[in-house]
Amino acid sequence: MTSPPTGPGPRPEHRRSLVAGLLVGMAVMAAADEVVFHQLLGWHHFYDRSTTGVGLLSDGLLHTAELLVLVAGSFLCADLLRHGVLAAAHLRAGIFLGLGVFQVFDGIVDHKVLRVHQIRYEVDVTPYDWAWNLSGLVLLLIGSALTVRAARRDRTGPRR
Repeated sequence: MTSPPTGPGPRPEHRRSLVAGLLVGMAVMAAADEVVFHQLLGWHHFYDRSTTGVGLLSDGLLHTAELLVLVAGSFLCADLLRHGVLAAAHLRAGIFLGLGVFQVFDGIVDHKVLRVHQIRYEVDVTPYDWAWNLSGLVLLLIGSALTVRAARRDRTGPRR
């Protein structure tokens, strides 16, 4: 006969929880971008420097990558939950960081550096670029603040 454990239980895995949230956040923002701007509004494809067929193919590849990242993040969350080591505050922080990372990367690297597409065409894109990148920056700031808050809470212990 075994006796029940007397210790406090497994320690939450903060870093893995943050990574799980980061993956989920990036995938969710990629999905929102694809559904809203690529499909519903039809403003652009992931790759617009070729034919419409290539643009649709690039959207399909983006969708595939986004789903794979979402599944990976979900499996990581499930594993953390199964072992009782999910750190919810770090997961939330990671989700906001992931949302912001995708948004800023897309706005700066895809739109400006690589120029694989613009948000819109045949209009002044300046207000769109500002809105896109500032919204990503706000998400990154929220995620950073949540990360700092979660780390402080880890050092001081849970609030009562």
